[in-house]
Amino acid sequence: MDYKRLGHTDERVPDIGIGTWKIPNDSKAAIDVIQYGIDDGATLVDTAEMYANEELIGKAIRGKDVFIATKVSPNHFRHDDVIKACNASIKRLGVKSIDLYQLHWPNHNVPIKETMSAMEALMNDGKIRHIGVSNFSISEMLDAQDALKSAEIASNQVEYSIFSREIEQEVLPFCQRSHISVIAYSPLARGKLSQEGSGAVFDTLENIAAKHSKSVAQIALNYLISEDNVIAIPKASSIEHMKDNINASGWKLSKADREEISNTSGERPSPLAGPTLQKLLKNTSFWAALMEKAEKRRKEKRQK
Repeated sequence: MDYKRLGHTDERVPDIGIGTWKIPNDSKAAIDVIQYGIDDGATLVDTAEMYANEELIGKAIRGKDVFIATKVSPNHFRHDDVIKACNASIKRLGVKSIDLYQLHWPNHNVPIKETMSAMEALMNDGKIRHIGVSNFSISEMLDAQDALKSAEIASNQVEYSIFSREIEQEVLPFCQRSHISVIAYSPLARGKLSQEGSGAVFDTLENIAAKHSKSVAQIALNYLISEDNVIAIPKASSIEHMKDNINASGWKLSKADREEISNTSGERPSPLAGPTLQKLLKNTSFWAALMEKAEKRRKEKRQK
């Protein structure tokens, strides 16, 4: 497993971590898979309060030496709500502090200065070690950084895969210049690259995979982590998938291979949240209302 510096910090984290989106909170099988990954070097584990599985992640990481990352939902971006949400995540995860605490989508209805003030207070109190953001544009990252007094943004978690490369145009170069790590979620295109496919992109990946005796998924992941500041957090549904993900690290595609992949055209699925949905989530109260309803449903379910 190769390690990379996290943003501007002295922290070293594996370039292949573990994503946990859509892992149910009662999945005992997932605990075994996550623990296998941690023991094999994938010690960066990412979750979020929105995923409603922090209790399960807490069980999986108990007694393990891990770098735990989680996210605060946009409906909790008011100062006191950030503090409460962080304390709740710490309790659910069963940890003393959170290594990387991230803002899960921007919320333009709450002043970023208020939110970042709370994040910095959590850092000063030892509740969190590093501050990150997720799904932030360049201007949103700049505003968030300007709102901090002394801390610096360590990372931006964004969708990035062979089939979703929009960040290569502006966000990735900016993060590289600014020493901000890019944490790639859905790096296997929501499972598309873990399965057999057809078309020019798959043909190219399969040819390069055969040349290197690797899987298509490993080629796709290595394409991402070949960038100096990119860390990928694929999800694995089985130990076999976890092994495959981890073995995407420890070697590098050649420049020629990367260029061949980059220049291949073909059908690309739309990002998880396209431009229209992103504007809706960032500029209205829709996202906050959605999260509040989801939280209410989870509470009602636990009470039954």
